[in-house]
Amino acid sequence: MEHLSLLLLAFLTPGVAIPVPPALRALSNLHLSSSFTSRPAITMKYSIHYIQQKVDHFGFNTDKTFKQRYLIADQHWREDGGSILFYTGNEGDIIWFCNNTGFMWDVAEELKAMLIFAEHRYYGESLPFGANSFKDSRHLNFLTSEQALADYAELIEHLKRTIPGAKNQPVIALGGSYGGMLAAWFRMKFPHMVVGALAASAPIWQFEDLVPCGVFMEIVTRDFRRSGPNCSESIRKSWDAINRLTRKGSSLHWLSEALHLCTPLTSSQDVQRLKDWISETWVNLAMVDYPYESNFLQPLPAWPIKVVCQYLRNPEVSDSQLLQNIFQALNVYYNYSGQARCLNMSETSTSSLGSLGWSYQACTEMVMPFCSNGINDMFEPYSWDLKEFSDDCFIKWGVRPRPSWVTAMYGGKNISSHTNIIFSNGDLDPWSGGGVNKNITDTLVAITIPDGAHHLDLRANNAFDPTTVLSARSSEVRYMKQWIRDFYASLRKKH
Repeated sequence: MEHLSLLLLAFLTPGVAIPVPPALRALSNLHLSSSFTSRPAITMKYSIHYIQQKVDHFGFNTDKTFKQRYLIADQHWREDGGSILFYTGNEGDIIWFCNNTGFMWDVAEELKAMLIFAEHRYYGESLPFGANSFKDSRHLNFLTSEQALADYAELIEHLKRTIPGAKNQPVIALGGSYGGMLAAWFRMKFPHMVVGALAASAPIWQFEDLVPCGVFMEIVTRDFRRSGPNCSESIRKSWDAINRLTRKGSSLHWLSEALHLCTPLTSSQDVQRLKDWISETWVNLAMVDYPYESNFLQPLPAWPIKVVCQYLRNPEVSDSQLLQNIFQALNVYYNYSGQARCLNMSETSTSSLGSLGWSYQACTEMVMPFCSNGINDMFEPYSWDLKEFSDDCFIKWGVRPRPSWVTAMYGGKNISSHTNIIFSNGDLDPWSGGGVNKNITDTLVAITIPDGAHHLDLRANNAFDPTTVLSARSSEVRYMKQWIRDFYASLRKKH
């Protein structure tokens, strides 16, 4: 049987599904939703470009290349004292990231900055083998963070060589989530290329045993606990209520009706899928608990968890009443617009190139352990089983994960020799548990954003932003201005 925290991803290969913890699934979902924008006030004008990149930067037996897509916006760029803000693209279409990183557009004028958005290989249009890119592990072999960072280094070299005035300008790497990890790692591995990095909501320590595997689900639970009385307790009790109700075969029909499911439950496997789907919904809500209305997979109200928790105030009700309350809560997420006739359990499981690429990365380098115990969190107990995860990866991709490679490659917690990296985390964001939340040195700094969800600071300024995120953004700009000043001071000394 699948455990609570193993979400089935539907893939292109019929009949083969790979379990992925809901946290990793939710990360992928967040970046695959094309409708979720932070609607910046500034008009986004950019030009689209392509560069020929080597498929393999680290070997010499193939000269094969592919077209990497990148975007340039230079309305506010100045050759005299300007800068280059470089978005290290992550697991999705780069135009989506461009439209969702309003912070860069908001500060471009102040920093006299050219904006570059670089697409990550194997996502969007940047497919090394075109339609065959996901065919098998031989074609996917070049989907690694190291190859992506090398793409970014080559792209910066190209830009400095071909854009008049760009050669002697400071470059700052920025990214959120996995993109934030890449921004930090880029500064670590290519310090001569970028003068600093802003790594927003970057869980660089969500590997091996650098942080407890349960911290993610504990933060999700804390978000619900603080958003309404008895809210997390109602959710915790719902799992046993589902189990008790579905022990009777006839109750599957009742539960399908009570939850207004598009596809009726017919088996115990369906019940497990239902619980996984509900779990993933709570995780998604924790990530996008923003202070204003937003469009995720569906439109959401401001502070959506508070709205959800209005329906979950009383855990001491009958099983059937509790599940009817759970339906009302789910309905906020999936039917806030009021237009859905039923709730579709496959809605957050749509197969796409983005989720395919990310599932491969989770099966190779991005091995992030997650667990829950049902005591410190509101989820069913689930223990991290690397062997089971590895076996599932082998069935799907023919590869086995290397759980300690990221730590060996990028240093784990031993990163104090590096400089000029800002790690920002919102305290509502479950990914903050795997992030850097305390200053390591005076140039490796942590910015914590109370009432901030997943990389809220990278989103465009909004009238409903809490003062905490306004303060975080101004601190980030202050650090970046200092890096730019230091760069030009050093340049003057050389001449």
